[in-house]
Amino acid sequence: MDHKAPIHEFFGLSFNLSNVLMITVASIIVFIIAVLGARTLAMKPTGMQNFVEWIIDFVKGIIGSNMDWKTGGRFLFLGATLLMYIFVSNMLGLPFAVVVDHTLWWKSPTADPGIALTLAAMVVVLTHYYGIKMKGVAEYGRDYFRPLPLLFPLKIIEEFANTLTLGLRLYGNIFAGEILLGLLAGLSASGVFGILGGAIPMLLWQGFSLFVGTIQAFIFTMLTMVYMAHKVTKDH
Repeated sequence: MDHKAPIHEFFGLSFNLSNVLMITVASIIVFIIAVLGARTLAMKPTGMQNFVEWIIDFVKGIIGSNMDWKTGGRFLFLGATLLMYIFVSNMLGLPFAVVVDHTLWWKSPTADPGIALTLAAMVVVLTHYYGIKMKGVAEYGRDYFRPLPLLFPLKIIEEFANTLTLGLRLYGNIFAGEILLGLLAGLSASGVFGILGGAIPMLLWQGFSLFVGTIQAFIFTMLTMVYMAHKVTKDH
């Protein structure tokens, strides 16, 4: 598991080329799914359109459990995009990893703390943006002093805590899964007894990792809508 990241310096900035590659691959896959699902719309959906419509209905349910549709309808495509992107990102490193000269090129992008925390920070920033846009600066600012002004410092801390927990929860679950898969793969390559002792547990763990990756995509999307509801609705 002694792998290094392909770091490239560009204009004084360091870029992890593996992260750039995996982010691009995940984005392309989600884009292709969306295009195939909306390419030939029909009243009786089949195939990919049926799958995309199921995702849309699922996200509608998430939004409906947190806020009324008049308020939350505008976040439908945000939720659907997050759900598909994070799910695809979680799955990319599940079947295999690509290592060239001890450099790890292929993995789940969400197994990197920088990417997971960036996604979380993006979500938190969006909640502030829509909160100010929909409530106005004055009303939005008053929410930090409700129900008691003494809670203001705690609410500031909460904003940072939400970002950290949202990002690190995603990162920790996906990274831990890939580490164990790598260890089991190494055991399977150590001989006949390694195959017996590592191959079956690796298949079982891949199935469990599929479940974990799916749940983490759901949790991330659900918490996004929870945070959004707290910022844009007046009854939170």
